Amino acid sequence: MALSYALRGILQQGVALLGQPAVLQNAAASVGLSALQRRAASSHAENTNTFLREALNELEYPEKLQKLLLTPNREMGVELVVQMDSGEIEVFNAYRVQHNNSRGPFKGGLRYHHQVDLDDVRSLASLMTWKTAVMDIPYGGAKGGVTVDPKRLSERELEKLTRKLVQAIKEIIGPSEDIPAPDMNTGAREMAWFFDEYSKYKGFSPGVVTGKPVHLHGSLGREAATGRGTVFAIREMLKAQHAGRIQDHSFVIQGFGNVGAWAADILTEHGGKVLAVSDAFGAVQNDNGLDIKALRAHVAAGKQLAEFGGGAAVPKEELLFMPCDVLVPAAIGGVIDKTNAGKLQCKFVAEAANGPTTPEGDSILRDNGIIVLPDIYTNGGGVTVSFFEWVQNLQNFKWDEDDVNRKLDRKMTDAFQKIWAIHKEKDVPLRVAAFVKALQEVTRAEIHRGFD
Repeated sequence: MALSYALRGILQQGVALLGQPAVLQNAAASVGLSALQRRAASSHAENTNTFLREALNELEYPEKLQKLLLTPNREMGVELVVQMDSGEIEVFNAYRVQHNNSRGPFKGGLRYHHQVDLDDVRSLASLMTWKTAVMDIPYGGAKGGVTVDPKRLSERELEKLTRKLVQAIKEIIGPSEDIPAPDMNTGAREMAWFFDEYSKYKGFSPGVVTGKPVHLHGSLGREAATGRGTVFAIREMLKAQHAGRIQDHSFVIQGFGNVGAWAADILTEHGGKVLAVSDAFGAVQNDNGLDIKALRAHVAAGKQLAEFGGGAAVPKEELLFMPCDVLVPAAIGGVIDKTNAGKLQCKFVAEAANGPTTPEGDSILRDNGIIVLPDIYTNGGGVTVSFFEWVQNLQNFKWDEDDVNRKLDRKMTDAFQKIWAIHKEKDVPLRVAAFVKALQEVTRAEIHRGFD
């Protein structure tokens, strides 16, 4: 939906009042950020901005407003000094980027990964701004990460690391300021440590993070939320395309962590046929459909996914190119690019991961007629149920799981209908339509709150 004439008038008046964009860089707390800021133009952050600029051009936003919307509010870098079990001292780099809070408190996950850097975190913080806007959740966007291989650390070392992180960033987070959540290699355990450490300094504060254990002020339905939301998104896409129901289609899922495993499980519950899945170490395929519950039990027992007896092991590199109706990238970013996008043999791509497709890869998919359901909508179930958890914490009240899932279904359905309306009205791809919707929501908030 285009901006109304009244809003365009407000926009023009607002832009006329703009001086320099309001940017707060927390340089005093940053360590060695300048080198990371000089990364090549093909960075994850630049990929996100490329998609954004396509939508900005569609809306004909002036350059000053574009700069305001693209620039993060704050970037913090810290060093976490941790004494390991061996007695040795190790130092870990950590980052928190707060992109935009015009619509509500900053919101975004916290990941532990050996490839985390400022550029990744900056890109993901931006995506959270647009994701919360698309999902009509009253949050802004943020993201955090620690450069660490968590598999190398003991549980005690991970707890020390998490508590050190809270000590370092506690002054810029809070239930009404910035609310972290689980992300790659973090989960309910880390969120419990986070909540406990923050409460030592600020008093009892269950709403400071979401994704906590259910018995410790977490929400029922949160663990499966991103995967379940992905299934709802796929259902709505197939319905809008007059392509039938989930049970009429085959699926290939790259990534079998929390999101991929739950998506696969719920797709099979709806009658879908999951032909193949992969993780970081291998892949398994069964042309008659994998028994996902048995596969999850196999992996939970500590066994390699590729050793599953209910399918044949295949090279993980081949998974993206397997024939299927719907490909679901549910692992890391940048996996579909200009070198491999032309090899995909699917009809739809449902982006359950953050940023799995580069702009060059996306262009090839468009040329080949492959419909992409964008990440800022597809994986919005996680932040939606995080919002539900936060609301329950503020109310000191717990909803039942059926209620959570019904509310999630409604949010995913309503968001898709708004994206689809823009897609049809403007004749643009679903990704552009989603960013247009998000930009409209954030712009309205920025303008009505004022620029000063």
